[in-house]
Amino acid sequence: MSLSKSQQHDAEGGGKTPSKREELATFLLTSFVIIPGLAVAFVGAYGLAIWIYQIIFGPPGPPV
Repeated sequence: MSLSKSQQHDAEGGGKTPSKREELATFLLTSFVIIPGLAVAFVGAYGLAIWIYQIIFGPPGPPV
């Protein structure tokens, strides 16, 4: 039995091809929501780590 190209694609788990509108929506969501959100989360986590470090070991610089 021979399958057409689209049937082979579906059989391999490819699903349907996204439309231009879906691609644009995904791009906008990724560009303006997910990536900036991750950037804020990483900077905040880094700042929290430094703050906790300084609570335990004191601020940087020579001892007074």
